Amino acid sequence: MSALPPNVQHSEYSIKSGIALQYLDTVFTSPAHQLAADEALLLQREREGGEPVLRFWEPAAPFVVLGNSDDPGRNVNIEECRKRRIPVFRRSSGGGTVVQGPGCLNISLILRTADDPVLATAGDSNTFIMNRHASALRPLVEGEIAVQGFSDLTLGQRKFSGNAQRRLQHYFLFHGCFLLAMQLSLIEELLLPPPKQPTYRQQRSHRDFLCNLPAPAATVRAALQSAWNAHHRTTVDPGDDIERLVREKYLNPAWTFK
Repeated sequence: MSALPPNVQHSEYSIKSGIALQYLDTVFTSPAHQLAADEALLLQREREGGEPVLRFWEPAAPFVVLGNSDDPGRNVNIEECRKRRIPVFRRSSGGGTVVQGPGCLNISLILRTADDPVLATAGDSNTFIMNRHASALRPLVEGEIAVQGFSDLTLGQRKFSGNAQRRLQHYFLFHGCFLLAMQLSLIEELLLPPPKQPTYRQQRSHRDFLCNLPAPAATVRAALQSAWNAHHRTTVDPGDDIERLVREKYLNPAWTFK
């Protein structure tokens, strides 16, 4: 398990005691709108300021999401996606290519870098957030939950959550996906072996590397919501930004297959 450096241990106390996130529960049927909502919230906070935000969402149907700099030809079985009519999208953050679908729970955090020194860099903030999530989930299941690689949560030696960031000057987006009841065989069929792999993966196939966390989505939501002290609902609505981003990026093949 990743160890927290001393400054991160101190920062965990100060954030936990001093900051409460606003909770946003939005419902979109379109994957493009879900992806655009994360970026729109980040842009709105950067432009207008405001309190940090926590959002959850769950996909209604399968789709593939490329990381910002991923090459579709090296990461996705394009022909299989076309045959099954499974759409491919690209998000604005880094990280690797994933398959989303029923049985996945997504978390999105919009955090303010000035709220604590540990949030000032990608590395420190990643370590802090990942360890907070691991701590919140450990009481829910048997087995060892750990942080491995740069942004993976594992149960034993199998990954159940991948995460990524996008950072602006004053705020950053941290979002991730938890596999809870996902059809893991579908991931094997739609994705190619990733060009870059963490050492602990040991060249395992997607099917042998991934697992579902055996916990209900509602229980995982409640644990993470409590970990972030996110109990006050916000009415923030970046609807105009969402629709613009859907048109310009998330339904634009030039963006997806750049």
